[in-house]
Amino acid sequence: MMNQFHFHSPLSFCLLVMLGFGTAVQTLPAPASSNTAADRLVIYSGRAERLIKPVLDSFRAKTGIQMDLLSSGTTELVNRLQAEGERTPADLFITNDAGSLERARELGLLRPLNMREIDRAVPAPFRAPDNSWVGLSGRFWIVVYNTKLVAPTEVKSILDLADPRWKDKIAIPNAGSEYLQAGVSVIKASYGDERTKLFLQGLRANAGTQVYGKSAQIVEAVAKGLVAMGLVNHYYIYRHLATQPGAPIAALMPDQQEGGMGAIMNVAGVGVIKHTKHLEAAKLLVEFLVSQAGQKMFADLNKEYPLHVEVKADPLLPERKSFRAAMVPLARLAELREPTMTLIEQVGLR
Repeated sequence: MMNQFHFHSPLSFCLLVMLGFGTAVQTLPAPASSNTAADRLVIYSGRAERLIKPVLDSFRAKTGIQMDLLSSGTTELVNRLQAEGERTPADLFITNDAGSLERARELGLLRPLNMREIDRAVPAPFRAPDNSWVGLSGRFWIVVYNTKLVAPTEVKSILDLADPRWKDKIAIPNAGSEYLQAGVSVIKASYGDERTKLFLQGLRANAGTQVYGKSAQIVEAVAKGLVAMGLVNHYYIYRHLATQPGAPIAALMPDQQEGGMGAIMNVAGVGVIKHTKHLEAAKLLVEFLVSQAGQKMFADLNKEYPLHVEVKADPLLPERKSFRAAMVPLARLAELREPTMTLIEQVGLR
């Protein structure tokens, strides 16, 4: 069950070097009513614009508060916030990885929030202890398989994808993928370095050249039969099926066997920037994002699992109570990131 998680105190995370940043600010459409500049919010987003913009548009229509959405890679955004310090124009940080949100908290970039709306809506395992970041939607890193090439009984664990029998039949994300990094971090925490390294070596050998920059490309490769299986967040599978219901693909929820670690979970979330100049408007947006209306949009539009206790997931998704999640606390993803990256580099994943 979701409430099985608990937080450990994360270790401090090393400061990262400022990276280049060239993404332009994109302004959301202005509301019909006039608004003061004081209410305009700047949002740094590590999520794809199409996943977050409809929800922001709904908030703008409801409140009249305008927003500038600046989208880029999560690491670049954290580095940018560090470099900008008190001078940052950002009011909120939204991204798709709890480890990155926790790293931002450790670096003192986020503001703790004392909001009953958060406490009521989002279970404690899916937010920082001081609410400096709050989970908005859950996703599981699972196996997509081609139903003509693989029987679901052939794979019980993600670790099975490293078996030599699947050589040249696996598609994986590249080494820069936050999904890969978070997933491998959970495997490392569950099974230790040696087993994780063997898994990565097998994954590299079996994937060969089938390494992709986008999860949608992995699903497409599996659907076309270029490979038998791939590793993606669950919602990419269901989005593909929503537009191509006849595609020969299905989702396999791994590691549910006795002694298995459980499915690998992560969350997208939001934090208010410590130096925001528009705190009340920022809090209003957070309140909307964790509300039943905001959570239902994540569930309906994105096929993610809502974290609000009273909002149901899309009926096409496996019921949340029907499978186990890994017991690695989300806050640990920050402290695990650097040693995980070391393992990934040692194996030579590209």
